[in-house]
Amino acid sequence: MQLAKWAHDLAESLLAESLPTRWAHSQRVYYQALTLAPSLGEDAELLAAAAIAHDVGYARTAVDTGQHMIDGARYLRDVVGADPRLCSVVAFHTSSPWEASELGLSEMLAEFGPAEPALVDAITYCDLTSSPVGALVDPSDRLTEVLDRYGPDHVVFRAVSAAQPELLARVARVRQRSFEAEQSKLS
Repeated sequence: MQLAKWAHDLAESLLAESLPTRWAHSQRVYYQALTLAPSLGEDAELLAAAAIAHDVGYARTAVDTGQHMIDGARYLRDVVGADPRLCSVVAFHTSSPWEASELGLSEMLAEFGPAEPALVDAITYCDLTSSPVGALVDPSDRLTEVLDRYGPDHVVFRAVSAAQPELLARVARVRQRSFEAEQSKLS
């Protein structure tokens, strides 16, 4: 778990003091990633690292474009030289493609592609099962909370509204993979 430990220490240094609620959320996302380890095999540590670092783009030192997924991936790539796959998972997490499109940042997002569907599904699952304060939450309730928090005039509202069917499909795919991994362990 060397990569995950490194990412944890980095995210903690960027978020814990200045954005404690964001840090609490990131820790829950990390714990959710650990629960998926049996279905991810060799990518389990990569997901754990991406989970704890997925919101570093909110840190003051990382903000550039205003789209936290791209900003976090760029910080990881350009400032700390992180693994390209880690940067990609952070860049593409949750509603990033929809938000990037709304903001005219799709070319910047493409710098981190192509996205790895199974890992993007997994990070999205982890993000959507983690409340803003670090509690476990139902993904539909989490999406409702995001929409309520931002309101219809905000880019995040528009992006999440457009992305919602795919985001819930990602959650369903992860649950199915986890179920299948558990069943194969039992047989």
